[in-house]
Amino acid sequence: MKPEPKKPTEDKTAVGVAIGIALGVALGSGLGVALGNLAIGIGAGIAIGAALGLAFTSQPKT
Repeated sequence: MKPEPKKPTEDKTAVGVAIGIALGVALGSGLGVALGNLAIGIGAGIAIGAALGLAFTSQPKT
């Protein structure tokens, strides 16, 4: 039984961005409903989520 090979960093970053976008869409859609414009809320959520996901996964572990 060989141990699993380590996945490249790109995979982890992509997963982090995907999770960030999913959370951003959820939060953004709530914000959009509150503001009365769902499209703007979702768009902002995707942008914020992608940025947060990238930031969290690209930071080196201390």
